[in-house]
Amino acid sequence: MTMPVTLEASARITWRRRLAAHVAVSLARVLMRLSPLRLRRLLMVIRRGAGPCPADRALAARTAVVTVSVQCAGQGCLQRSIATVLLCRFASTWPTWCTGVLTEPFRAHAWVEVDGVPIGERDEIRHFHRTMVIPLMSAPARLGETQ
Repeated sequence: MTMPVTLEASARITWRRRLAAHVAVSLARVLMRLSPLRLRRLLMVIRRGAGPCPADRALAARTAVVTVSVQCAGQGCLQRSIATVLLCRFASTWPTWCTGVLTEPFRAHAWVEVDGVPIGERDEIRHFHRTMVIPLMSAPARLGETQ
C-alpha cells in the first residue's frame, strides 16, 4: 500500500538534516528577492546535473523546511518551495518547481511536485494555472548536449 504524499508522512529530522534545512531556508530568503526572470535563470543553473527526485525525498525536504522555519510553515510558499528544491539539490536530486495563479479570487502560489503530483499541498492546487515551471533537465541536456 502506498502512502499519500502529504505532511502526515513526516519522520524525525536529524540534526544534520535540520542544519541543511536552515541553510536552504536562508538561501531561499535571499533568492526569493530576485526578479522572476533572474530567479528562473538561477534555478535552471542550479538544477544542472541533478537526478530525478523521488516523492518521499521531496516530502522529507519539505517537512524539514517547515520544521525549521515558521515563515515557511505558514504563508511563505515562495520561500518554502525554493528551500525545498535547494534541499533536494543538496542531495543531487531535483523535483519540479512551480508557480501559479488563481484568477478569482486572485491568488499566487509556489510549490514543488514530482511526476505531476504536488508535494504536501492541498487538493485545491489543481485549480492553479501554472505560470513558471522548472522541471528536471532531460537526460541529453544533463550530459552536456543542448536542450
